[in-house]
Amino acid sequence: MDLGLDVTEYDNGITVLAVRGEVDVYTAPRLREKLVELVSKGKHQIVVDLEAVDFLDSTGLGVLVGGLKRLRSHEGDLSLVCTQQRILKVFEITGLTKVFTIYESVDAATTAK
Repeated sequence: MDLGLDVTEYDNGITVLAVRGEVDVYTAPRLREKLVELVSKGKHQIVVDLEAVDFLDSTGLGVLVGGLKRLRSHEGDLSLVCTQQRILKVFEITGLTKVFTIYESVDAATTAK
């Protein structure tokens, strides 16, 4: 399964990174590269849309946590969009629901900032 990464920029300064496919040890480096690229371009309010993600492993979680730390060091933030129970469960089990703000839709995430 290939990893799809689509970037949409909103007028209010929020950048949405829509992720499709599987985020695992093989594809997570591409996600990391894209997050680093966005931050280096000055995008400091990023929403990662996980609605089309079929699988997320610990490597993918590590990339998201790393992205959050990178953004916070730039006075920014990284939030998530996820309604899939199997993906949400990974965040709940690891306690990351306390670390990330998780929204039910991209609209909710982009208007909440």
